[in-house]
Amino acid sequence: MNTNPQTLTWVDNSIRELKDQGLFTTIRTLSSPQGAWLVVDGRDVLNFCSNNYLGLANDKRIVKAARKAMKHYGVGPAAVRTIAGTMDLHIELESRLAAFKEAEAAILFQSGFTANIATIPALVGRDDAIFSDALNHASIIDGCRLSRAKIIAYAHNDPDNLREQLVAHRDTFDKALIVTDGVFSMDGDIAPLPALQALAEEFGCMFMVDDAHGEGVMGQGGRGIVHHYGLQGKVDVEIGTMSKAFGVVGGYVAGNAAIVAWLRQRGRPFLFSSAMTVPDTAACLEAVNILEESTELVDRLWDNARYFKAEMQRLGFDTGQSVTPITPVMLGDEKLTQMFSRRLFEEGVFGTAIAFPTVALGKARIRVMISAAHSRSDLDRGLEIFGNVGRELGVLA
Repeated sequence: MNTNPQTLTWVDNSIRELKDQGLFTTIRTLSSPQGAWLVVDGRDVLNFCSNNYLGLANDKRIVKAARKAMKHYGVGPAAVRTIAGTMDLHIELESRLAAFKEAEAAILFQSGFTANIATIPALVGRDDAIFSDALNHASIIDGCRLSRAKIIAYAHNDPDNLREQLVAHRDTFDKALIVTDGVFSMDGDIAPLPALQALAEEFGCMFMVDDAHGEGVMGQGGRGIVHHYGLQGKVDVEIGTMSKAFGVVGGYVAGNAAIVAWLRQRGRPFLFSSAMTVPDTAACLEAVNILEESTELVDRLWDNARYFKAEMQRLGFDTGQSVTPITPVMLGDEKLTQMFSRRLFEEGVFGTAIAFPTVALGKARIRVMISAAHSRSDLDRGLEIFGNVGRELGVLA
């Protein structure tokens, strides 16, 4: 125990500053399963926050699969994959994911975050370069930093600027990696993958896409952003997560078989952290089954997203540049956004304020996450409350 009360004074001061600036995050507590409606801090509220795109987080088929697997295998793997933690369930899920993504091979990780911080340092090092989109996710940024490679940012979704950076720097480095999100989680826009892939090929770079918010959303039957563009087999690394549209938890890398084999030797979270649990792995397998059987949930998600976004724009809200079910309600001011979120909650809508450092200062927003689980009446109720709060706080005329 630290006996010097002055040692941590900076923490108290920093928290006070966050509260004064409207940047302090209030974490609410759920006491119900995920779905269109939640019990949050003891209140029934319409859920506009979760990444449960397809409504699978509480799907009876997935719950049943997890229970069945636990009866046979137990719960925890009790080891890392390379020692005694690889179960036949893991191998089956890797094989199924590779087939689903139309990739050569796949490897499981504990989350999409760990997949990124495992992959990037395994591919490039101190003498290499990473060309990274300026708005890439924090897990990509952390993976780049861990690699100790030279990080060269290019302007967001700007192939012309990337070309300029490649012309200026590529020849200086032995290996190079171009990395981008597929769907950008805060704005809902998508990367111009065909142009980026062509540049990777032209300049001799490895090409990596984080498809966390594209899995289960983009492409035929939710096969992701690479499938959306028809680039199967032309992207070296696809990072996927199973904590969003799949409704479970976990991450994976799909793509070039040699890279997957290399990650089994050098992907540090694979080597030094226990494998995915039994119920999670079985649940993910069932999610793949559901997605392969029908496009119904993906189709419903997009129908809901198009309707909600169009109605929000009709009300007069700024929904930014989104072309996906992610619907940012751009408010700008951090304190206004915090107040907007509180008033939504008081009126029965769970819509979390997103502010710095998650997004840049002055770019605060309520990020609405539409789901296939929402009914049309759910969406209409949310639209009514958004309109009322918007007029009350002067966001709408």
